[in-house]
Amino acid sequence: MHTLQRRAVLSLTAAGASLLTAACAGTRPDAAPDEAGPDAAALLRGTGDLGVVIERAQGALTVVSTTERRAIGRVPGLGDLSHASVVFSRDARYAYVFGRDGAATRVDLLTRRITHRVMQAGNSIGGAISDDGSLVVAQNYTPGGIKVLDAATLELLADVPAAMPGGERSRVVGLADLPQRRFIYSLFDAGAICIADCSNPRQPRVTTLPDIGKQPYDALLSPDGRTYIAGLFGEDGLAMVDMWAPRLQVRRILGGYGRGEQPLPVYKMPHLRGWAIAGRHAYLPAVGRREVLVVDTTTWEEVGRIPVAGQPVFVMARPDGRQVWVNFAVPDYHRVQVIDTPSRQVVATLEPGKAVLHMEFTPRGEAVWISCRDSNLVQVYDTHTLQPQASLAVDAPSGIFFTARAQRMGF
Repeated sequence: MHTLQRRAVLSLTAAGASLLTAACAGTRPDAAPDEAGPDAAALLRGTGDLGVVIERAQGALTVVSTTERRAIGRVPGLGDLSHASVVFSRDARYAYVFGRDGAATRVDLLTRRITHRVMQAGNSIGGAISDDGSLVVAQNYTPGGIKVLDAATLELLADVPAAMPGGERSRVVGLADLPQRRFIYSLFDAGAICIADCSNPRQPRVTTLPDIGKQPYDALLSPDGRTYIAGLFGEDGLAMVDMWAPRLQVRRILGGYGRGEQPLPVYKMPHLRGWAIAGRHAYLPAVGRREVLVVDTTTWEEVGRIPVAGQPVFVMARPDGRQVWVNFAVPDYHRVQVIDTPSRQVVATLEPGKAVLHMEFTPRGEAVWISCRDSNLVQVYDTHTLQPQASLAVDAPSGIFFTARAQRMGF
């Protein structure tokens, strides 16, 4: 063998041995330390059991392992996270964080570092990612409308204003992804639902369904992507669109849904994205009432009400649909209640900590993680025994987001 060839082979062999040694040791040769410790970023691991917890006051993420039930790192420098949301890339390696200050940030969960960050608006309340993982979209209050960004670089591809007849822009709420690079959202000030076809992301085509009702404040997409439902703050009732219909149109459902005949002060609007759809029934937080409504999803008519401890904020189903977990607005936001869906009875009342803001189930539902902002804790409960499994110290935790969301529509 020629001397140069022999040297090249020996060099490659040595490099391969170095990589193999690093892999066997559970490290990456190019890794660098982060805030979780000198070896944390070097661990070779998958991303399917990871998640993030929003540190609301610090503008940071705590990265967690749901298998180990512990924090494995921290990412600071994310700005105003007072109303933050997160979506994940298809491979679940990257988290896209949408802050209230209009920032969109791409975070690498393996190295726990910010890869890209842009100030895309003045006031933003969420985002979504396309089914093929190539686009992320931010929904904005200021200026009203959506921004379409390249998922790899966060380059702005399109600015789609939510224009109203007078020239003003409407605030956007209820953003969700649809198949074929489409996105659906509601216009709070214009009383409309829009569908943006971003198959050509630099020139989105928008279909608007007007006159859906007053002030849609949030919305959800059913797990199969067929049904989009917007809640209305300005009047009782909900607006529903069947996305499988040959001709898209809005249908009004649950005309009595709202504050009801004896309205109570609404301390916090329910988050519709947390609705529980279990089997053929949906479990809805009643607006301004101490009840969870049960709705038949074939007829979209109310079939029952379940009394609960306070005004529900999130009503969330365990992945198998057997349980529904409920948290509440003040003054009852130290409690969580568990509903057994076959009997429609509250079977447990838990007090995990002060100011429960959010809950997130592990992918198969054996555990639920609960953020307790004023206790600076995230509590992990076994959903079968209802006993605590772990407690993580996190500064003012709010939203909890697991990478399993990467494989679900509407999340």
